Amino acid sequence: MRIALGQLTAGTDPEDNLDAVAAAVQDAAARGARVLVLPEATMARFGIPLGPIAQPLDGPWATRVRQIAAEAGIVVVAGMFVPAADGRVRNTMLIVGPGIDTAYDKIHLFDAFGFAESDTVAPGQHPVSFTIDDVTFGVATCYDLRFPGLFQAMADQGAQVMLVGASWGFGPGKREQWELLCRARALDSTSWLLACGQADPSTTGERPSGRAPTGIGFSSVISPLGELREQLGAEPGLLVTELDLTEVAQARKTIPVLANRRF
Repeated sequence: MRIALGQLTAGTDPEDNLDAVAAAVQDAAARGARVLVLPEATMARFGIPLGPIAQPLDGPWATRVRQIAAEAGIVVVAGMFVPAADGRVRNTMLIVGPGIDTAYDKIHLFDAFGFAESDTVAPGQHPVSFTIDDVTFGVATCYDLRFPGLFQAMADQGAQVMLVGASWGFGPGKREQWELLCRARALDSTSWLLACGQADPSTTGERPSGRAPTGIGFSSVISPLGELREQLGAEPGLLVTELDLTEVAQARKTIPVLANRRF
């Protein structure tokens, strides 16, 4: 199965960001991708008030993404913000395309490195997966990478491929942590792990001020044995990869960590 990672730099205007979504979808579809993963906060980057731009899953932004995905005939996974009942928003990965219409709300909120996501974002409660062409995908968001239990739970539910959207925070050692955590979660779950992050905004001439996580790039494809197979750089780009799903079965036979767990 061919999967694409669309590493982009989201701006502050959701309408403008739809143009970037459409361009990435068209490129991915032209290159034969069955699924396109876009970053967390594709709708609008962090560092701005999220309440005013949040929309429901049947609102105009998500509806347009559905139309773009349907026209291209591929499944699109893209980060957006949805109003929550308590006045905050939910950090949501919209998952739409032929035969698929669901969403994942980020469970683990980024209250770390001096940033408090939970001040404005309400946590999700449940893992989410979806299946196409007999392949089951688990979905996670950014800070979720630091919590192996989520990835093992999705593997227990049948996921063979983990899709991660991120807007990773910039800072000393953060790229090393990103790469280590991506590889570790693939090993924990003996699954393919495809992580798509926001590009480093400095590569397009911008560096938003403050502590908001706005991306470092380095979207990655990790094998079920934790090998870094492919990776983008810091700048925007599209990575299209071909997954061999037999590697999942072989990894789980060779290193049966899911079966051997005691806790």
